[in-house]
Amino acid sequence: MKQSLGAKTLLFPTPVLMVGTYDQAGKPNLMNAAWGGICCSDPPCVAVSLRKARHSYDSIVARKAFTVGIACEAKMMEADYVGISSGRDSDKFAIAGLTHVRSELVDAPYAEEFPVVLECRLLHTLEIGLHTQFVGEIVDVKADQNTLSEDGLPDILKIKPLVYDTAHKGYHAVGPMLGRAFSIGNKLL
Repeated sequence: MKQSLGAKTLLFPTPVLMVGTYDQAGKPNLMNAAWGGICCSDPPCVAVSLRKARHSYDSIVARKAFTVGIACEAKMMEADYVGISSGRDSDKFAIAGLTHVRSELVDAPYAEEFPVVLECRLLHTLEIGLHTQFVGEIVDVKADQNTLSEDGLPDILKIKPLVYDTAHKGYHAVGPMLGRAFSIGNKLL
């Protein structure tokens, strides 16, 4: 029998996303966001939800753009730092030792050290409650060559993305593939 836990933000796992923006003064900023993910395939879109109090919030509204980097095991400390520090008070790129790269396609930066980045143009904004959901149309995906598989697409085991445990506020790793999606279920047809 299942036990009721009430209405909580329990979804397993959630991605650890590095949201890059430029503030009004043009200073690059990076924040850690776990409330996000792919939300449409055509056009390709990703959604991130931020509180209005976050420094990145006004930047996305003003610049109509953001980037989404995929946090990885090798940069867990840096990924966590950009989530607990405010870009209003510090230069997160410098303190975390991350390399600021200006997107050539959207008005937003990303950190070179994160292996995959999505460059996004703001498409929609939805006020939900405590958070506002920003839907960005993905105009390009950039990936480190050493993370690509033979088919030219990113390999999750080479990326080594961090995933977030919403219940216990911990970072975890991904494991090997267990079965091919949209295929393994054919055995029940």
